[in-house]
Amino acid sequence: MIRVLLAEDQALVLGALSALLSLEGDLEVVGTATDGEAALALACELRPDVLVTDIEAARKAREQGWL
Repeated sequence: MIRVLLAEDQALVLGALSALLSLEGDLEVVGTATDGEAALALACELRPDVLVTDIEAARKAREQGWL
C-alpha cells in the first residue's frame, strides 16, 4: 500500500484528488493539507510515501523557510 499525503489550497481540487486516489486499491490517502505549513507538519507526523502538492504550496513553504 502506497501512503499518500495531498496538499492543495483549492478545496474542490483537494476533495476531487482525494476521492479519485482513494478508489485505487494500492493507494491510501493518509492526510490532506490546504497549505505548505500544514503539509510539512503532516508529512513529519504521518511519514507518507508520497507527497502530492501544488507548485504554489511548495513555493510558499520555501519562501517561509519551512523547506
